[in-house]
Amino acid sequence: MLSEVLKQHGRVGLGGEGILRTHGRASEARQVIHEAIDQGVTYFDSARVYAHSEVYYGSVWREQPERRSRVFQTSKSASRERGTALADLESTLARLGTSYLDLWQIHDVRTEEDLEAIGGPGGALEAFVEARSTGQVRFIGVTGHHDPAILTKAVQAWPVDAVMMPVNPVEEIFGGFLTFTLREAKQKGLAVIGMKILGASHYIHPKQGITPELLIRFALSYGITIAIVGCSTVGEVRTLADVGRHSKPLSEEEKLRLVHEFKPHARRLAFYRGVL
Repeated sequence: MLSEVLKQHGRVGLGGEGILRTHGRASEARQVIHEAIDQGVTYFDSARVYAHSEVYYGSVWREQPERRSRVFQTSKSASRERGTALADLESTLARLGTSYLDLWQIHDVRTEEDLEAIGGPGGALEAFVEARSTGQVRFIGVTGHHDPAILTKAVQAWPVDAVMMPVNPVEEIFGGFLTFTLREAKQKGLAVIGMKILGASHYIHPKQGITPELLIRFALSYGITIAIVGCSTVGEVRTLADVGRHSKPLSEEEKLRLVHEFKPHARRLAFYRGVL
């Protein structure tokens, strides 16, 4: 099971946002990737649509191919059809400079129309299952942050190994992802990858102690498999890695206190969702 495999890769991973989701900033992006490696982070997130993220990773793996076999490299395709998804995979592998992905994810599933297109005849799900069977990818997953009901249906219906979903105080307030999707994923034995961990918290309460460390610990309190955070600086990578190594999940009392702080701002901070 993927959840067991990921236990070898720690509790935190480098997200594909931050400096990685840029163009023309290879030097800074490579510094972040190298720092993550040096700090013992081995889970690396990306997506076909994340600007030059795959290119930045690829430049590192080509220079140090021995490191590629020791890390867990992921990416995603937002294509809804089998043919275009397979084309995305070929492009992703070329950009990353690798012959396989550890995890390939169906990206950003939002609507009933997405479910029908992806899961129907000639849909992208066929490409994902095929790629897993041929060994081009080791595991497959689905991601979503728009509608928890839709993501839950995907988890229930599709033969995926993982789900990526938002895990932050806003989600505790609105429910859905942390109540239904998380429960269904755990019942099926899927790996659960937490994203949007920081949840735009940098826009609120700058002096009230809402730190990245606190929010990562909040996410880990839900028993997810791994929490990923996009980083823009070497310092942010060090913070992420340090929390993964040393910090304990929040107590129930600490979680409630944090949710209380987010409540007045919840709708604004849930910008990544659909209509609430």
